[in-house]
Amino acid sequence: MTYLAKVYVTLKKSILDPQGRTVERSLHQQGYAEVRDVRVGKYIELTLEGERAEVEARVREISENILSNPVMESVRFEIEALQPA
Repeated sequence: MTYLAKVYVTLKKSILDPQGRTVERSLHQQGYAEVRDVRVGKYIELTLEGERAEVEARVREISENILSNPVMESVRFEIEALQPA
C-alpha cells in the first residue's frame, strides 16, 4: 500500500525562535494584537510503500534521525493511506 506521511518539525519551546518573533511583531504591526505566540517550522511530505506499521517505523526513524535535530527540535507526523490512481 502507498502512504503519505506529513512531517512537522518545530523548535522546542525552550529554544528561541527569532523567525517566529519577527512574524509575531509583523502581525502586531498589522493590527493582529490578539496573536500571542508564533513558532515557525518545517513541513515535509514523504510518500512511502509498505505495510502501515513498517511505514510508521520508517517515518519515525527518518523524522528523528534525518529531518530534525532532536536537541533543538520537536517532530510529529501523520500518516494517511493514498487511494490507488
